[in-house]
Amino acid sequence: MSKSIPRSPDNDYSAEVVAERQQFIEDNTPARLEHSRRYSFDPEVMSGNIENLFGVAQIPVGLAGPLRVNGEHAQGDFYVPMATVEGTMLASYNRGMKVIRESGGVMTTVCGEAMQRAPVFVFKNARDARDFELWLVENTERVRAVAEGTTSVGKLREIEHYIAHNMVFTRFDYSTGDAAGQNMTSKATFAACEWINSEYPALSHYLLSGNFDTEKKTSSVNLLKGRGRRVTAEITIPRQVLIDNLRITPEQMHYGQGISTLSAFLTSSSNNAAHPANGLAALYLATGQDIANIGESNQCTTYNKVTRDGDYHFSITLPALIVATYGGGTALPTQRECLEIMDCYGPGKALKLAEIAAALVMAGELSLGAASRVDKTTRRNEWVDAHERLGRNR
Repeated sequence: MSKSIPRSPDNDYSAEVVAERQQFIEDNTPARLEHSRRYSFDPEVMSGNIENLFGVAQIPVGLAGPLRVNGEHAQGDFYVPMATVEGTMLASYNRGMKVIRESGGVMTTVCGEAMQRAPVFVFKNARDARDFELWLVENTERVRAVAEGTTSVGKLREIEHYIAHNMVFTRFDYSTGDAAGQNMTSKATFAACEWINSEYPALSHYLLSGNFDTEKKTSSVNLLKGRGRRVTAEITIPRQVLIDNLRITPEQMHYGQGISTLSAFLTSSSNNAAHPANGLAALYLATGQDIANIGESNQCTTYNKVTRDGDYHFSITLPALIVATYGGGTALPTQRECLEIMDCYGPGKALKLAEIAAALVMAGELSLGAASRVDKTTRRNEWVDAHERLGRNR
């Protein structure tokens, strides 16, 4: 007969109830807890971040850098904490960062900002849906006032609307300050929907999320309209810097990127990059981001060319980069320390972290993009060699 996990209705984060759950695990499973039960901070601080707490998962955290960023919010050299269990990864990102430094830094630009909740409004027929869409446009300011009345930070920037059959799919697009904003937008949009429901009698019913926000997944709408922050990182690498550090010419790099883009098209991939999820996941784990937002954040497009001077230009646009420096898991002790390494903890730092994240992705793309090439003379591959020397294959 199964047994219930120990819980406390008064304080489920006390040291006593945590110890009860640890003992419960040892009494009812084959595990003997030695490492996962140890942590260096008060379990009370994890209230609101997890339920049924019994310990922590210790993930190795390494330091990469310095990463030189020429952004509007992030300017200078940054050391970046990255949590991962994949050997060679930090070494690869460090190599890309060296190329960036020797090229004068990577330019980063935040080009858009929007976090969504996407209710769908259902009607008797398409004509009623069409009429509601017209009404919604006319009453946007009234809807905005209701939504923004629930938050001191969030601002409703736009209400997108798309008709399909007898339904109007919407996306309520908000700016959310330094928070990622999913919960903030849910609360604000729910208030707006309830107001709409009371004001528009022809509405049959609505769903607070009709899945058009495409949360935690890639989508064409996020690629075009954005989710979180839209950030572009771009750099021109002098020809000799590329050859000296990555042992590849601009022409060879451009040729390989062209093939990768064709492969992305043939496979309907979410991006034509090499591995943006690698660097983002490592940064997210270290800094207390919602790791599932990699589903949106890794979506991107890359563009490259050989300049008239024979140098190499590369840029990457991340249209749905979701990061926070306030709220969520960012205040947990370990995660806060990692944010503080980059001076990215607290209010007013989210756009700075977004630019650092985009520059980090750039470093990984440059390094792996060159490493996949086979040297004609030695018949060796840097990607394979690195994993044999530093990774799990050693």
